[in-house]
Amino acid sequence: MTRFAELINGYRRFRSGGWQEQRDRWSELAEGQSPKVMVIACSDSRVEPSQIFDTNPGEIFVVRNVAALVPPFETTPGRHGVSAALEFAVQFLRVEEIVVMGHGLCGGCHAALHQSMAGTEPGHGGFIADWIAMLDEAGDAVRAAHPDIDNREAGRAMEMAAVRVSIANLRSFPCIEEKERRGTLKLRGAFFAIGDGVLHVMDDATGEFAPA
Repeated sequence: MTRFAELINGYRRFRSGGWQEQRDRWSELAEGQSPKVMVIACSDSRVEPSQIFDTNPGEIFVVRNVAALVPPFETTPGRHGVSAALEFAVQFLRVEEIVVMGHGLCGGCHAALHQSMAGTEPGHGGFIADWIAMLDEAGDAVRAAHPDIDNREAGRAMEMAAVRVSIANLRSFPCIEEKERRGTLKLRGAFFAIGDGVLHVMDDATGEFAPA
């Protein structure tokens, strides 16, 4: 298992290797960033967007959280981390595309499907329970369609449904709805299968996923 000491060793390899090889690129990035794509992904350690999409520093603006979820637009007081990142990416960086990337074997989606965090206190699962409550309605639909929720088919259905929920919630943000309507912003859904490494892309019209 990697510990912090190994991370420092990795930094030293980066400093003497990758950073030196891309000095011009890092000099440009010191002046600012202008990514065209925002990726909303899961915090899962197995799903690294820059590795999956083979991107260089400065090319994608990434937000990661449990189950790659986007909350609906809200103006209530609170600490709206994902919403703040969206606002920055859309209004200030002026990204042209937002990709919501779910993944296979997602723990957050599994908890939503099995309702395993229900009734827990903050610090013992309650924060997770409140967060994945965004998937309650989608979870009801998946459970109705899959009586055996312990199989991989049900799990994948939940994981893909979560992407659709986040896409729908993105459209509740007025700035996103306006830019999408004007054609200056595109929303995309994706799903990365950890087991076989295949990326699936969501069809805008049907909401179905197919290998890229």
